[in-house]
Amino acid sequence: MAADLGELLVPYMPTIRVPKTGDRVFKSECAFSFDSPESEGGLYVCMNTFLGFGREHVERHYRKTGQSVYMHLKRHVKEKSTGAAGGAIPRRRNGKVFIDLELNRDFNGEDYEYEDEAKLVIFPDHFEIPLPNIEELPALVTIACDAVLNSPSAYKKQEPESWEEEIQVSRHARSLRQLDNGVRIPPSGWKCQKCEMRENLWLNLTDGAVLCGKWFFDGSGGNGHALEHYRETNYPLAVKLDTITPDGADVYSFEEEEAVLDPHISEHLSHFGIDMLQMQKRTENGNHTDNNARPRVSEWEVIQESGMKLKALYGPGYTGIKNLGNTCYLCTVIQVLFSIPDFQRMYVGNLQRIYDYSPLDPTQDFATQMAKLGHGLLSGQYSKPPMKSELIEQVMKEEHKYQQKGISPRMFKAMVSRGHPEFSSNRQQDAQEFLLHLINLVERNSAGSENPSDVFRFLVEERVQCCQSRRVRYTQRVDYCIQLPAPIEAATNREELLAYEAKWKDAEENMRAPPEPVRARIPFTSCLQAFTEPENVPDFWSSALQAKSAGVKTSRFASFPEYLVVQIKKFTFGLDWVPKKLDLAIDVPDFLDLNRLRATGLQTGEEELPDLMPPIVLPEDTRDNSTGSGDSPEIDEVAVMQLAEMGFPLEACRKAVYYTGNMGPEMAFNWIIAHMEEPDFAEPLTLPSMMDPGPSTSDSPMGATPLSNSPPEESIAILTSMGFPRTHSIQALKATNNNLERALDWIFTHPEEEESDVLSDMADTEPNDNAFFNANSHSDSTLSPDRETLGPRVKDGPGRYELFAFISHMGASTMSGHYVCHIKKEGRWVIYNDQKVCLSERPPKDLGYIYFYHRLSSS
Repeated sequence: MAADLGELLVPYMPTIRVPKTGDRVFKSECAFSFDSPESEGGLYVCMNTFLGFGREHVERHYRKTGQSVYMHLKRHVKEKSTGAAGGAIPRRRNGKVFIDLELNRDFNGEDYEYEDEAKLVIFPDHFEIPLPNIEELPALVTIACDAVLNSPSAYKKQEPESWEEEIQVSRHARSLRQLDNGVRIPPSGWKCQKCEMRENLWLNLTDGAVLCGKWFFDGSGGNGHALEHYRETNYPLAVKLDTITPDGADVYSFEEEEAVLDPHISEHLSHFGIDMLQMQKRTENGNHTDNNARPRVSEWEVIQESGMKLKALYGPGYTGIKNLGNTCYLCTVIQVLFSIPDFQRMYVGNLQRIYDYSPLDPTQDFATQMAKLGHGLLSGQYSKPPMKSELIEQVMKEEHKYQQKGISPRMFKAMVSRGHPEFSSNRQQDAQEFLLHLINLVERNSAGSENPSDVFRFLVEERVQCCQSRRVRYTQRVDYCIQLPAPIEAATNREELLAYEAKWKDAEENMRAPPEPVRARIPFTSCLQAFTEPENVPDFWSSALQAKSAGVKTSRFASFPEYLVVQIKKFTFGLDWVPKKLDLAIDVPDFLDLNRLRATGLQTGEEELPDLMPPIVLPEDTRDNSTGSGDSPEIDEVAVMQLAEMGFPLEACRKAVYYTGNMGPEMAFNWIIAHMEEPDFAEPLTLPSMMDPGPSTSDSPMGATPLSNSPPEESIAILTSMGFPRTHSIQALKATNNNLERALDWIFTHPEEEESDVLSDMADTEPNDNAFFNANSHSDSTLSPDRETLGPRVKDGPGRYELFAFISHMGASTMSGHYVCHIKKEGRWVIYNDQKVCLSERPPKDLGYIYFYHRLSSS
């Protein structure tokens, strides 16, 4: 028999591999479904790729790859037998088979035992070889089988390794000098001190300078001013502002040229008014002061509808999602997305096509994992009501009701969070940030096909007015979510709130118990009103006055999305940097009419601001040297020489440094690579200011630069250096207000099209002239896009909506707490609380955090 098995396996020996260090063995979950060894058909693990497949999907993998040998794993779960004395008799067969296998924890209690079964299966004849079978199998096969059976879970070893790179303590941390210059950093509103960047900002820990970092392929943006500051001052350490949490922060050493640890980071931050120790103290227990503790308890009970006998729901669309530990933010967002027909149609409606054309490693394919998740939620296969025998058994044992199992999003989370510093961690996250992250992934992975996130996209028209000249400028930008402020001053129970504050202070001073807490009640109309109020534009430069001036900005809807996402701004930072959640209730309506907020465009009698850019300010203003008509522009000659030493023509190096804004040799090098094929590559640098300006510029005021239809050359250089065509890069930048991150996304979602297609898209996306609404306060973009350029796809229509879902948060901050969601299905509200899905009795619509509306038909 041994010889027979050996001969049988000989043709397949080259395809059987032994897992090496770094190989992930997927032996707990199918790549295409949520089948596991506990499922009726068990799980098949490919002995070459170590991917796992349920019985329904293993044939597809065999046909696609020709791989014939699989290990079949099956776990039999049963109740423990009881002895004469009533105690459980421990019985476990093949105890070492599934070491570290992460399976259904519902069966890992004291009342259950399991028997594991493993065998090799050879396709297409389904020939089975029971394991272990050491005597009869070739040595290589035995070693491979043992390695697979004893390997740790694919995800159990993935998370620690992803962030276990040894980060060393900086040699500057202990002796860091901090200037006593009185700098205090506010908890918000940061921007680079040398440019207008408001992202990728770094705080220098010596002098408190807030400056931008470099622009990277992953979307983090900047102009390199933090590094430039280090070269000027030699102040070595900087911390990234948006990474500061109670657990620490991202610290970079310019001198050591790597990320470092700073054991004294809390002391260094407190020097600038950022009190991390206080922040830690206040967020560990989930509340800030005693007066906030009691509302949180009530909030948990109301949102989860605790104390009510909620009816469990089963079947298609009523499948829960297991919480893997602080992943409720993901569970709620996914439940809402797959209640939208466009997402259902894209991923579940095209399931077979997606699976058939999936890559060899489907665990890393976005469309495959979205289809798998959607099918798991909508098929009803993983949401079946308990059998009558199970219910009777529970009554006899006086147990609580049957526990819904739900599906585990482990494979999906590992894929969508890969490379993201926050979502790849096990910490709690903001559901709104994850929603936008997921929409971004949908955009990137929908190039050339239907894009379901189109239903969220809309255009915002921003109107900026110079307060002195009264002249205006209209621009448009893309958004996916509106953020509504919650003005406490508009609370209808304001007197009650003031009385509560007085009673609380009195109780604190006299060491008495705090009074019954009072929750602020704010009308939704007040939130909309606050949203539409004009806001001041910081550092506004008026092209009419050729100087900085006061400016105000209002925004309106240039288009209405098919599905409107509304976020209530409940979270804020105090002056001490402690994250706070406003305890409030808002009477969010079931029906919403925003047609009055349609954008109107330039009105009769309004005069537009001139299309001029602010003058370029150099370290030494070259305009003072106007007498020397032959003077050359300021160019970093050190960077020029570094490039010239690489063998590039000197004049080309000068142009590269100039057109990338003296941002360093690395950026200039990218420009050279992108332009070295051009015929004038080595020609001397010639600027418009060096030539006869001609009659077209005679109306331009001194020092100002007319707005060009072409985006900044350095931005074009960055995109072309990544391999994108120059024309396509220019189109992307024009369509996204010259925002590099959004331009990169635009390129992924807009493959190069024929000219006729471009014109067609332009016609489809032209803003409605009847269109009115106020800007999202989270956007600071006031750059003017070219109205003639190709715009983003939008599904415009009437601004009348009906509420169909909302996500609620319980807890003191986004770094802690819990999320649940309520979705209206078949005319009734359903609560999704992790794997529990029940009919809602009292949906707490006034306590939501993110609301989802769908457009009502025009009829």
